[in-house]
Amino acid sequence: MKQRLFRIVAAMAATSLATVGLVTTSALPSYAAGESYVALGDSYSSGTGTRAYIDDGTQCLRSVHAYASLTAAAKSYSLNFRACSGAVVADVTNGQLSALGSSTRYVTISIGGNDAGFTDVLTECALPAWASDCAGTVAAARNFISSTLPGRLSTLYAAIRTRAPGSKVVVVGYPKMFMGEDCNLATFFSPEDQTALNNAVVHINSVNATAAAAKGFTFVNPVSRFTGHAVCDSTEWINGYSSPQQESFHPNRLGHANGYTPLVSGVLTGASVNVTSEVLAKAQDGAAAQAKLQRTYADADRKIKPKVFRPPTKAVLEERAKERGIDFDAWWAETQRSGRA
Repeated sequence: MKQRLFRIVAAMAATSLATVGLVTTSALPSYAAGESYVALGDSYSSGTGTRAYIDDGTQCLRSVHAYASLTAAAKSYSLNFRACSGAVVADVTNGQLSALGSSTRYVTISIGGNDAGFTDVLTECALPAWASDCAGTVAAARNFISSTLPGRLSTLYAAIRTRAPGSKVVVVGYPKMFMGEDCNLATFFSPEDQTALNNAVVHINSVNATAAAAKGFTFVNPVSRFTGHAVCDSTEWINGYSSPQQESFHPNRLGHANGYTPLVSGVLTGASVNVTSEVLAKAQDGAAAQAKLQRTYADADRKIKPKVFRPPTKAVLEERAKERGIDFDAWWAETQRSGRA
């Protein structure tokens, strides 16, 4: 009897507050421990670039330092970490969406960069100007983003909503990578190349934001948050050319902890996560369990390979010099003198 009376009083109170416009039940986010959170997408979601990955039997490069892992640890959510380095829209559709269900409360996703061939674009633009068709490669990627990617995103986002009808879905964009200078050995990004690449990021973010809004999803744009922390800035949140090469041109641990995590978690849950040592320790404590969970998907995930940036090699440059009538030996000698090779 007392429990029934309590439910009646609680319902009357909620109705009264909603009537006067102070609160509505749909506006109240739930922060209950154990709620289902599914992280979908590509390397910018999986945590590639943070140099430490869970042992799940794949090359997905999933990291406890990624924003999804840190957010789940801070909020005590039940994470299914399906994001995978190298994933394109089809990989999400065919291999990652099975993790969604009617009980899924939160979903994050970054996707589209691999469909547009961004790694190949970076590889081309890293060549010296005389050897590169950076402008043409960027233009081709932008054309794909405008003409083909919107349809793929629309179909994918519709499928997410169908599979997880009650979830909060946040689509996460990409940061600008460059700040106008190239401080990395063995790459030759000109200021013009960097501007073109940054503008392509703005373009794909815009297309993704439009597709997200059409399905009632929220888009998070990290460009402003990462400003001042690009490749070659004094405090980089994005790796430049790195070893191993798979780490190149991806957010590092600072990029996830200080860039993505507070930004995405605030929109996803209504309260930004501050990545403390305790939060990181909790994420690390869950690594073994997460690896075990992801091994159940490993057969499918092993078909996905990371898209790896390839720096200019002497052999490639010699071949292009022949094609373009360039005195390679003279150029190579000057490049060595300047410390660029």
